[in-house]
Amino acid sequence: MMTAPAAFADAKTEAYVQKNASEVLASLNDPSLSAEERTEKFNTYMDEFTDMTAVSNFAIGKYARRFSDDELTRYRKVFREYALAVYENELDDYRGEAVVVKDSVDRSPTDSIVNTVIKRQDGKDMDVRWRVLSRDGKYQVVDVALNLDGNLIWLAIEQRAQFLALLDRTNGSADALIEKIESMKQNLESKKRS
Repeated sequence: MMTAPAAFADAKTEAYVQKNASEVLASLNDPSLSAEERTEKFNTYMDEFTDMTAVSNFAIGKYARRFSDDELTRYRKVFREYALAVYENELDDYRGEAVVVKDSVDRSPTDSIVNTVIKRQDGKDMDVRWRVLSRDGKYQVVDVALNLDGNLIWLAIEQRAQFLALLDRTNGSADALIEKIESMKQNLESKKRS
């Protein structure tokens, strides 16, 4: 008789997402913070909540092994700045009152999707899915999916498609990718200021 593997997406995983997503949301909603303080607090939470190294490596696929150590360091720095700006920008557009965990789905014993909804006063609740990995008993988010205009967009998967297309076109140029990410980050920052 076969037994099912232990489910990873248990109450602890869901509680992890509930607690951390609520703290991230609270940092975006805190009226006592200046824009700079809010961004700094948001970035601190996201650095703890998200495995930026794993996300940055995923976004460039095979090129993570092809970049020199210096190229990888420079890429990861600009990727982190850009990814945090994207997450803040997207979540900031959908500020809410509370994060509610709906359910979760196991992809493997160490990989789950936790489905949440951000409750809003205007009734336009937003579905957000968090891909969570467990490594050595520690949970970290490696991707976030937002329901934007009826389309579920996984941010790391979206970035991977864009970055790999650019790297394939430029013969794997780390400099071209870094320049493109810098440009995308500056566009986000100017949009945020206006």
